[in-house]
Amino acid sequence: MVSANAARTLAFYREVLGIGLVKRTVNFDDPSSYHLYFGDATGAPGTILTFFEWGGLPTGFPGVGGVHHLALGVATPEAQLKWKRRLEDAGAPVSGPYNRGWFRSIYFKDPDGQILEIATRGPGYAVDEAADALGQLELPPPPEAEIVGARDEAAIDQLTWPEPVPVITPDMALEGIHHISAITTDLERLDEFYGAALGLRLVKKSFNQDHPDIKHWFWASYDGRTVAPHSALTFFGWPPRGRRTQPGVGQTHHIAFRARTADDQLAFRAHLLELGVPVSPVMDRTYFTSIYFRDPDGLLLEVATDGPGFAIDEPPGRLGQELRLPAWMDAQREAIAGALTPLGR
Repeated sequence: MVSANAARTLAFYREVLGIGLVKRTVNFDDPSSYHLYFGDATGAPGTILTFFEWGGLPTGFPGVGGVHHLALGVATPEAQLKWKRRLEDAGAPVSGPYNRGWFRSIYFKDPDGQILEIATRGPGYAVDEAADALGQLELPPPPEAEIVGARDEAAIDQLTWPEPVPVITPDMALEGIHHISAITTDLERLDEFYGAALGLRLVKKSFNQDHPDIKHWFWASYDGRTVAPHSALTFFGWPPRGRRTQPGVGQTHHIAFRARTADDQLAFRAHLLELGVPVSPVMDRTYFTSIYFRDPDGLLLEVATDGPGFAIDEPPGRLGQELRLPAWMDAQREAIAGALTPLGR
């Protein structure tokens, strides 16, 4: 994602949302800017959120070829209400909770305007379809009482935790990425692409409850029995002449998918080239290696390896405490560090 102010981003994600900083470094292609990595204590795949500090960019907005919002997971509706109270007390207005059928959702924005969601773990995608036959049928629209214009927004707005939540309790622990929602004008074309290129499978064909004339399809890593955690990618199907995304502050720069090993990554790259998808060479990002390509709408995608991992240059108990640079930037450390705004510990 793109931030205008790294210190403000650090304060919000670490202090308000309780997501640890696992690496403070710079954008390897633009070392004048921070690249902050947030995640769980080990920086496990599926928990990582990263930010480029590009304060000179204009504010962007969602549209075709871009991400609409990022959803983080939480276990229960009760914990979700605690988050609503904590966020609103911190000055971040929250909408919801809304019943999305397969989970419940609240929405808010980070200080740069990035739309965020906290979604519950359940009841899960099998609540209205057989677990071994997800995504095969287009589901009917949700009940009218859950659709914008008919639902009781005043009552929903009043739903919150009765007491202040100054401390994040264990039941509130955010479980990493629940799903990512983006925007397209051609859901069928994306189904072909994500299935052929990355092996993602449709698990839901539904409608957007906030815009019921817009379809909302869900893909995931699904083996015909189980939807893997941290794997859901959803798209809203906008009209053919839908507005294009405007990159900038408050928007998502790219989405990274996981390759467990370098060999897996090379196999992905060879497969993409066989499909005629332009893809970058393998790039060394110190903590992983990466390849980059775009989906048919222009959304930038990455496949990144698990290793070597974030502990390669810091002990696990001290991740994110010091500015870390790749070996080839060591000679410029003083100049690079001097141009960055200090973040403190």
